[in-house]
Amino acid sequence: MTSSTTGRFTFADWKENPVGGSETLPRLAHASVTNTFSGGIEADGTICEYSIVYVTEKTGTFTGMQVLSGRLDGRRGTFVVEERGSFEADGTVHCAFEVVPGSGTEELAGLRGTGGYTARHGEPSYPYTFGYELD
Repeated sequence: MTSSTTGRFTFADWKENPVGGSETLPRLAHASVTNTFSGGIEADGTICEYSIVYVTEKTGTFTGMQVLSGRLDGRRGTFVVEERGSFEADGTVHCAFEVVPGSGTEELAGLRGTGGYTARHGEPSYPYTFGYELD
């Protein structure tokens, strides 16, 4: 049976560095990010690593892995999500994510699920949705 939950997250820290030193477009960058989740997912200080492609100065795509440790609808454990998304010139970010199979621990062992968010630059927090199943 599929369950769904929602909540909000905030960027607690964002450190981005160019890859290969190139200033020409398209260019690569790497970002180490820390997020805080509230709502159905309760996780402080997540670990997230992104690979970013800038097609223009303000548009591009990204992929990443994020480790969330805390609670999911009251169940304690850790799980990893793989993220894939894009960002637009107006500051809008679209992201879809999926639980990495086998990454759930403790009460989240056997977790499967997908979710996503749309974030707009300058907002203090961003809503997410997450649909999941547990074995």
